[in-house]
Amino acid sequence: MSTFKNPAMKQLTEQVRFAPPARRLAQLSQAEKLLSEIDPAKNYPYQFVCYRLTEYRPTSYPDLVIDGSALAHDLCLFMTELARSMPALPVEKMKEPVLTLDQMSKRLNVSTKTINRWRQRGLIGLPVVHKGRRQLGFLPSLVEPFLAANQNRVDRGGRFSQLSDSEKEDILQRAQRLTRMGANSLTDVSRRIAQRLGRSPETIRYTIKNYDHQNPYRALFPTVTGPLDAETKQVIYNSFRRGMSVDTLAKRFRRKRNSVYRVINEIRAKRLLDHPLDYIYHPSFDDPSLEGEILGPMPDLEVFEEKRRQMSVPKDVPPELTSLYEMPLLSREQEQHLFRQMNYLKHKAKVMRDRLDPARARIQDIKEIEEIQDQATALKDQLISCNMRLVVSIAKRHAGQVDNFFDLLSDGNMSLLRAVEKFDFSRGNKFSTYASWAIMKNFARSIPEEKRRRERYVTGKEDLFDIAPDNRTDEHEVVSSAEQDAHRVNRLLEYLDPRERQIIRMRAGLDNAEGMTLEEIGQQLGITKERVRQLNVRIMNKLRVIAREQHLEG
Repeated sequence: MSTFKNPAMKQLTEQVRFAPPARRLAQLSQAEKLLSEIDPAKNYPYQFVCYRLTEYRPTSYPDLVIDGSALAHDLCLFMTELARSMPALPVEKMKEPVLTLDQMSKRLNVSTKTINRWRQRGLIGLPVVHKGRRQLGFLPSLVEPFLAANQNRVDRGGRFSQLSDSEKEDILQRAQRLTRMGANSLTDVSRRIAQRLGRSPETIRYTIKNYDHQNPYRALFPTVTGPLDAETKQVIYNSFRRGMSVDTLAKRFRRKRNSVYRVINEIRAKRLLDHPLDYIYHPSFDDPSLEGEILGPMPDLEVFEEKRRQMSVPKDVPPELTSLYEMPLLSREQEQHLFRQMNYLKHKAKVMRDRLDPARARIQDIKEIEEIQDQATALKDQLISCNMRLVVSIAKRHAGQVDNFFDLLSDGNMSLLRAVEKFDFSRGNKFSTYASWAIMKNFARSIPEEKRRRERYVTGKEDLFDIAPDNRTDEHEVVSSAEQDAHRVNRLLEYLDPRERQIIRMRAGLDNAEGMTLEEIGQQLGITKERVRQLNVRIMNKLRVIAREQHLEG
């Protein structure tokens, strides 16, 4: 359970983790409740899922339907990431009693490893500060729903923990007798012993497998040697991540330590490469002499840190928004530096990833790439945190047009996240200008659409999640129009700068060649396909303005 099965759920998780802590806590509770209701055999509309988690009906992914098993998987990841994003609060300040990991283990009569496995199935643990140390805490209001929905699992775990040494010995002796009598299936042996002893087959199977792992040369069901398949490699990697030592894994799978390390590195490298990495390229990234300047501290760092220490929350700010006043605003120079640094780190990681062969990956290379990407993510989070109040400021201007201010704020936060990813620092513009435009543009579209949908729902004319067709003009339509007017573009090219002129010529095929695709243009210019699309739209709008001003449209 390491990656999202559906990109929409990953995007939703990225959005809500910047919500106020109180709202994130409420969404955790809503996610846990939804998880208990999911039927793996059924399908669920994404917009229904989003509404259940956030009480907000989105306009995105109107036709997306997620099967139950994938949704359950992604909901567990959603809760894990959201819980991890919560600030660690002292247990004394929590509104209800907090149980530590050890206390939960004793209460349920299971091991701490079992508790951690249950966290992957929806048990929510939050970061807290207990006796001066940061650790995992469990709130009764979040634990009880999990226990109610997984009563059989919890009971089985408790019974297994109560197995005495004599009971385990009895199980192993029965298994040995059955194998001597010809039984060669662990599943069949576990089922037959479970029926005789009144235990669960899972308990019997785990006891036998644990004995085999600890005694590989006397194993009742020895592992067959040979090339490892993809599923076995994933089991090795997951076991290693849960804390199983390489020595234990080597004995369990009858492999050398080096072989186990290679498997772990291979899966880790594949997971790394499966994660998309988009950034805004700049020619300075290829100049090694500029690396020190790019990675150096941002301008006026001492001033920034002093402002942060002096930050205080205004008296009229509601508690849900107090976290927005932890970071001061950035100057133009500081923004430029951080955006340049973030995109440079992504570029550096991309270059290293392109050279990475999962089958021969070295742990040093993987760690270096992961560290670089973590640094880029930290810069991204800093840029977002420093500009969160901008979203609130714009959202307040539109608060009278919506019923729920926090829904509007959540929508604006998503626009801010996208703006951070797409902002081209090399143009010298201030980020707040670009982000404000992106947020207001999104509000101008989403608020009227939400009103129309709410009116339809109130009158009963359409279902809650029946979304009207999107009739807006997008970049594809603009580009199509540009191609139809290619014969007039030549008269306007002299008004463009060289890069803009080159993009229009390649896209429209003005040099006696077939028009190039957005991806082909991006490869030739060293930028992303999406960036080419944005530039093309902007250039065509610029040409139309010039054409009207110069009376060249005819």
